[in-house]
Amino acid sequence: MAKLDIRTEGETHVVVTRRFAAPPEKVYRAHVEPELIQQWMLGCDDGWTMPVCINDARPGGQIRYEWKDGEGNGFHLTGEYVELEPYSRIVHVERMHLPDPTPDNHVETRFDADGAGTLMTMRMTLPDSETRAAMLATGMEHGMAVSYDRLDDLTMAPAGA
Repeated sequence: MAKLDIRTEGETHVVVTRRFAAPPEKVYRAHVEPELIQQWMLGCDDGWTMPVCINDARPGGQIRYEWKDGEGNGFHLTGEYVELEPYSRIVHVERMHLPDPTPDNHVETRFDADGAGTLMTMRMTLPDSETRAAMLATGMEHGMAVSYDRLDDLTMAPAGA
């Protein structure tokens, strides 16, 4: 499958694309089911876990992910869902707490059939170019690439594996 592509649009947008071998239903479910999210959304550093994963996948539903490294370090993300179209689209707002909250990041993620797999397109809208630059400067690309590789492996595993 094609690897992660991250590009900017205009002053405030980041567009992330990634092809997955699994069909849209499986990739979508891996984005909304807490027990699946906790298996793949761990970034690139070994030893990190997500002991808290609240993901109420409905309009107005809350999101809270907490990551820990086993040595007392951690951070979290909060947000809320705006729209969900099962197996094809998710719209949500998120903010990282590092420890202070970042400005709201408005995210639309699409899951389009691509042959036997899925083309995922995530479009993030930040409040200004400075916030976007700060987010990109975190090195998020590597962590996303490793996490999405895990998601690809997870969604291609046989049921019950």
